[in-house]
Amino acid sequence: MSELPRLIRPMMATPRKELPHDEGRYGWELKWDGVRALAYVEDGGVRLMSRNDKDMTGSYPELAALGGMVGTPVVLDGEIVAFAADGRPDFGRLQSRMHVRRPTGRLLAEVPVCFYVFDLLHVGGASLLDVPYADRRARLERLALDTHPVRTPPWWAGDAAAVRAASLEQRLEGIVGKPLGSRYHPGRRRAWIKIKNVRSLEVVIAGWTPGAGRRLNKIGSLVLGVYHDHGLTYVGNVGTGFTDAMLADLAARLAPLARDACPFDTDVPDEVARVARWVDPDLVGEIAYGDWTSDGHLRHPAWRGLRLDKRPDDATPDA
Repeated sequence: MSELPRLIRPMMATPRKELPHDEGRYGWELKWDGVRALAYVEDGGVRLMSRNDKDMTGSYPELAALGGMVGTPVVLDGEIVAFAADGRPDFGRLQSRMHVRRPTGRLLAEVPVCFYVFDLLHVGGASLLDVPYADRRARLERLALDTHPVRTPPWWAGDAAAVRAASLEQRLEGIVGKPLGSRYHPGRRRAWIKIKNVRSLEVVIAGWTPGAGRRLNKIGSLVLGVYHDHGLTYVGNVGTGFTDAMLADLAARLAPLARDACPFDTDVPDEVARVARWVDPDLVGEIAYGDWTSDGHLRHPAWRGLRLDKRPDDATPDA
């Protein structure tokens, strides 16, 4: 009988624009631009689960090596990361792995991934969810998980300004702060905070508009929404940041979701509504953007990729 729980939902961080005044009570980590995963390691086997409870084990077979690194059953929280040629995390490269259930040897060689482990949630028959963050990190470090393709990245108690400066210098996504005495709250946004260096947002794809010119007979832009208390709200269109492969994949995924009725619960500009092809709002993507306009629309959005590890209700303005 397994000593591990069947499923734990990842704890999430609340966005902040600036560092807190009491930054010394936090442990600070660098934010890795990848896909969140919980690893269940037992009897030499590894099961990787996404934030929305999807089994990702088959997509990342190289991470099965984790099964030989731990001598006791554990649940680990971390991030699956791919890297650019300059050594920085590259979410765009990771896209080519995220949707492939059985990657070929060629794809594994072209886009290798690492598992960056930053929390320890369960050991043997014991839950660590109520153990303070600093103590969980200390126990994680004693596991010495620093053999490729697994790494335990560093963390720092206090000194948030220096950690953020380092993240900016290395052009990383941002930093995460976790109170030293905080417990782990599965599936909740509680004590953890995140400060991003790049503005990004999870959005729901509610439709698309036809392209022209080079994109004739292809998707021209995606119609985007987020969830407010009053329902699905239109926030703009995105038409940049796509590769031809992304457009083909999106077209195939959106075709079976086609619907006649507009899925938004709020008004959509007439110039969008006249040409939009509506779809069921089931797919989540991520965009980078410059700012918000006064009427609540995204300024200068650019597509980053699908987030099949997220649910539509994750797409909120403060996600």
